Formats: sequence, C-alpha cells, structure tokens
Amino acid sequence: MRQERRARLRRGALLAALGLPGAACLTLFFLMPIGFILTEALAGGGGAFARLLVRPEFWPGVRNTLVLGLTAGGLSVFVGLAVAYHLSRLSEGVRTTLLFLIALPLTFSGLVVAFGFILAFGRAGFVTLALRDMIGVDPVAFSAFVYSPAGLAVAYSYYLIPRVVMLILPVLVNFDASQLTAAESLGASRPRAVLDVLLPQIAPTALAAFCFVAAVAFGTYGTALALVGTQVNILPLQLFALVSDVNTDFAVTAALALLLTALCSLLMGLGEGIASRGEH
Repeated sequence: MRQERRARLRRGALLAALGLPGAACLTLFFLMPIGFILTEALAGGGGAFARLLVRPEFWPGVRNTLVLGLTAGGLSVFVGLAVAYHLSRLSEGVRTTLLFLIALPLTFSGLVVAFGFILAFGRAGFVTLALRDMIGVDPVAFSAFVYSPAGLAVAYSYYLIPRVVMLILPVLVNFDASQLTAAESLGASRPRAVLDVLLPQIAPTALAAFCFVAAVAFGTYGTALALVGTQVNILPLQLFALVSDVNTDFAVTAALALLLTALCSLLMGLGEGIASRGEH
C-alpha cells in the first residue's frame, strides 16, 4: 500500500511539474492581463460598460462584426469542406504535398494578406488590369469590392480555409466509404447516402470548425486595418482606434476589450462543446 501511495504521489508530482510551464504561461499571458483589464473596466462602479453601450458606433459595430465573422466563417467552412473532401480521395503523397501548399497562408500575417489582395484586386492589381484588358471591366468599380465588407470576408477566408481543411480532413480520411456503398446497395441515391451517412459524422467537426474560424474572424484586425482602414465599423477596429487615441477613456477601452474577448471565448467554448459531444 505504501509503495502504491508513493507511486501515485510521484506520478502526481510529475504531472504537476509537467503542467507548471503551461499554468505559468496561462497565468502570465491570459489571467493576469484579463484581471488588469477587468479591474480597469470596473473602476468607478462599472459605469464604463454603460458608456460603451450608448456610444453611437457600438451597436452598428456589433452588427457588422457578427455579419463579417459569420459570413467569413460560413464561406470558409463551405470551401474548406469541399477541399478536404477532395484531398481525402487522393493518395497520401499527393495529399501531403497539397496540404503543405494549402497551409502556407497560415504563415502570413494579416498585413501580408491584405497587401496581396491589394496587389491582385486593387485598382492597379494585376487581376483587375487583366480583366479590364480582356472584358472591359471598370477597375474602380471592380476594386471597390476589395475594400467592402464582402471583400473583407473573402480576405479573411483566405487564411481561415486552411484551418477548416486541417480540422475536417482527418475525419474524412478516416471515414469508411463502404458505408456509402452499403447505403446505395439498399436503394439510397448517392446524395441521400451522403446526407444520411456522411454528413452526420462530419457535422460536429464542421460546426466546431465554424465556431473556431468565426471566433478568429471576430477578433482579427490587422487585415481589416490594412485593407479598409477605419472605413468599416467593426469592434476590433473600434478597439484599435480607442487604444491609439491618447485622450481615450481607458475604462471604456477595457470594457470593449472584455466584451470582444467574451464573444470570442463564447464561440470557442461552443465549438469545443460541439466537438466533445460529437466524439461520444
């Protein structure tokens, strides 16, 4: 009994030692900053939240942020699911090579992505000029799309799609295609077999991927700042403007930061819950 107890204590001490660096990072770079921000936001009895809610740009910013995040998330999941399905049907070598190429956008910063879209689809972009020469597209009208909320959603999807592919691909690779064959042998059409057999198995992962990329889109500001400046009213750019203003109300800034963090955390938690329920 003593030996077993000592063994358990040693295992517990080892696990605690292994978890200590992670706990330290979580405390130093998440819990402590959140605590300082919360203290600042609650200074003066929490009136900063009331001042934030009555700001004229706040609620339009909430609406635009939700529309942008949900649009970018939905587009990314739709395209990423199709790409992942195609990759799952390829040989392992070809799939690995293409997956490496697909993952390259993850190494780019938001500023690089925005600059690339401007070079390609801006007024003097090579795609814009090529379309002007081939079919007479108006460069000004065409490039206006890049600087619109819809163009911003497409730019976000550029580096969100690889995340979706990496999340969904393992599920599709491990899917037993003989299940579809069995369903078809029992009289189901191919679309019906996919709807009844394949989709229920990948739906939890797809929904979790949507929550994850939508949360990333909600909190991203680098691409939006470089691409549209402050022309689009979204919460991350509101926060950037408040932080950049030397005469800002720091309590309101902290309140906005907390609300944006809570929104992203809520989506992330929802995605984790969906993914964990799908595993059981």
